Amino acid sequence: MKVYHTIESIEKIRNAVVTIGTFDGVHLAHQTIIKRVQTIVQETDGETVVVTFFPHPRIVLDPDAATNLKLLNTIKEKIAQIERNGIQHLVLIPFTKEFAETSSEVFTQEILVDKIGTKKLVIGYDHRFGKNRTGGLEYLKANAATFGFEVEEIPRQEIDETTISSSSIRKHLLDGEYQAAIDLLGYRYSLTGVVVKGAQMGRTIGYPTANIFIKETYKLIPADGVFAVKVRTEIGEFGGMLNIGNRPTMNGVGRTIEVNIFDFDADIYDQTISVELVAFIRKEQKFNGLEALKVQLAQDKIAAKVLLAQID
Repeated sequence: MKVYHTIESIEKIRNAVVTIGTFDGVHLAHQTIIKRVQTIVQETDGETVVVTFFPHPRIVLDPDAATNLKLLNTIKEKIAQIERNGIQHLVLIPFTKEFAETSSEVFTQEILVDKIGTKKLVIGYDHRFGKNRTGGLEYLKANAATFGFEVEEIPRQEIDETTISSSSIRKHLLDGEYQAAIDLLGYRYSLTGVVVKGAQMGRTIGYPTANIFIKETYKLIPADGVFAVKVRTEIGEFGGMLNIGNRPTMNGVGRTIEVNIFDFDADIYDQTISVELVAFIRKEQKFNGLEALKVQLAQDKIAAKVLLAQID
């Protein structure tokens, strides 16, 4: 996949079939749109294009969102998910307050037409763009002949009567409804960060952990709890169990993300690792001392290995 990180770097694309959106999570509804783009390309001998934005427009334009909005993907994760879905070209437009002043007319003419060479545009049922979100399906269809491309709308997508949206997935993750979240994502949620030194209390009870620091403060961390996980390191992939929370039994201060990696004893401090959350095991809780915690961790490890074996 070719990634364009600036507007200036965009090249005209042969028979470009384009879709636009924030694509946070690249969830099942996004995937439906992408599949439609791919189908059209097969019929027209064209190339697939996704246009998206970074930072998220709400973070730039809404002071509250800049502090409180958490996203399902870091920018690297979003790029990787879009590539996994088979897109050939990703246009990543830097979103600034100045760019937000771009009218829908200018955006369509200068970027979609002049830069990309759009032949067909596919958009979701509620997509809006341009200054004050004035651009949308009605505007595009009314002016399609002027701009020289076709427009197609993907209707509202639903699963079990639940609208698929990034905001609904965020809510599920924050409410501890992990399975509901991945049912809408269409893949398992992951966290990526650098291994840093922690209190090293896990070593004293036989369950050493790698503490993960995620530098992207906008990345959404799911509700506290224990998960069965796949851990990807520089030396391979391993099973493990992850705890998100405050370690109440150890009188922990501050929220941590720490993973006990099974059958693993390498030094990975300062290395970047990824954990894929396979399944939720239990909520974090305070136990009556370290011995009780050790008993529970042994049970958690058994549960995690059973869950991991089911996906191998």
